[in-house]
Amino acid sequence: MISVYGEIAALLTSVCWAFNSLVFTLAGKRVGSVTVNSMRLWAAFPALLLLHVLLFGTPFPFDIELSRFLYLGISGLIGFVIGDAMLFESFLLIGPRLAMLLALLVPVFGALLAWVWLGETLRVLEIFSILVTIGGVAWVVAERTVPVAVPASAEPHKYRLGVVLAVGGAAGQAVGLLFSRMGLAGGYSAISATHVRVSVAGMVLVLLGLIQGRLRSHLARMKDKTALLQITAGSLTGPVLGVILSLVAIAHASIGVASTLMSLTPVILLPVSFFLFKEKITLRAIIGTMIALLGVTLLFVN
Repeated sequence: MISVYGEIAALLTSVCWAFNSLVFTLAGKRVGSVTVNSMRLWAAFPALLLLHVLLFGTPFPFDIELSRFLYLGISGLIGFVIGDAMLFESFLLIGPRLAMLLALLVPVFGALLAWVWLGETLRVLEIFSILVTIGGVAWVVAERTVPVAVPASAEPHKYRLGVVLAVGGAAGQAVGLLFSRMGLAGGYSAISATHVRVSVAGMVLVLLGLIQGRLRSHLARMKDKTALLQITAGSLTGPVLGVILSLVAIAHASIGVASTLMSLTPVILLPVSFFLFKEKITLRAIIGTMIALLGVTLLFVN
């Protein structure tokens, strides 16, 4: 019997990212995107701490080298603090479906950064796939269909801001992944790396909250039990379950297949956005999403 564990794990990873974007959007409407970005890392920290104890016998990878710690710390700062802050705000301005569609640009930015920063070569097929992905995303974005449940996005400048923030979030994730890649060099544990990234990002957000005087207000907003439940659920399915499933996917399926299945989030969000957020899903949106997904797929073809 042919093992399909990797493919199933990759598909479930996409479901986790879709669920994340939905619950964080709903929570953001209740308590604001800044609070969501802070609280979800604080909620993920104890889960990762427990997971690290169960797998490695220590609450934190204390034996990590300084250079590796710096790479992973910078990765967490850029990816979780800066990149996700922009992404979560874009959820509120343009809706999760369009924001996650723009997140398909992460591997595009990643390939370009690896080309510039690491000196990796781009083959003709990879350049073509980048252009296809950008073209598919641009075609959908140009149509400007957003959820009726997001009245702020009815204003053109706020729609443009949402798109810019989503693109900025994708760029931040790509830079974060680049530093993660350097931190993972030599076969370092991805779970330990995730723990370091989340811990550093969480501490930075605590310091920012103290400096800006927002820490108390973040905690006070958690009296909203619904928002607290949504943030906790999103945190457990993102930095914890989503990461584990992605590791299983990469371990048991080819990179191309796993990456493609893990990029299905915008497709999963098409019917969800239609029914939950009352968003008008046009044929152009569906075709453009498929084109962008095809571009991502081609990017990982060996």
